[in-house]
Amino acid sequence: MRKLANSELERKNIDEFKDSNKMPIIVILDDVRSLHNIGSVFRTSDAFLIEKIYLCGITAKPPHKEIHKTALGATETVEWEYVEDVITVVDRLKSEGVAVYAIEQVEKSIMLNKFEVEQEVKYALIFGNEVKGVSQEAIDLCNGVIEIPQLGTKHSLNIAVSAGIVLWDLFQQMIDTTSVSVE
Repeated sequence: MRKLANSELERKNIDEFKDSNKMPIIVILDDVRSLHNIGSVFRTSDAFLIEKIYLCGITAKPPHKEIHKTALGATETVEWEYVEDVITVVDRLKSEGVAVYAIEQVEKSIMLNKFEVEQEVKYALIFGNEVKGVSQEAIDLCNGVIEIPQLGTKHSLNIAVSAGIVLWDLFQQMIDTTSVSVE
């Protein structure tokens, strides 16, 4: 095996990315403090052709050098919008028929390994503050809550890691049922 050079990866340019069919997934970052987490979520969203990111509350907005450090240009490809109040975003998306799920630990959550995406459904996923998580007010408005199973001694994962795990899982489930292709 030979490691491929970047020039051999046949990646999309910015225009090709913007014109491509996206996964029917929206990411909502609510009160995320870490600029590196924000940048990392942009980069992961680029990798999986995520439709859009909403930045809410204290979540910083591009352009910012610390976001850019981990996003590596993904703020130029992934569509994003700042909306101060996460409740406004949740209400808007639900009125458009989007299924909104918080990624959190709550009573009666659905474990990620048991969550099954439905065809023809667009999903929005809320990732909350690194310490406080997703607010109860936002959880109360969601269609449900997805929890990442954790078997160790810690009670949480980094936001960027959580986003990577959840987006990869939904991406895998959707890839065969969407117009997005993996070659």
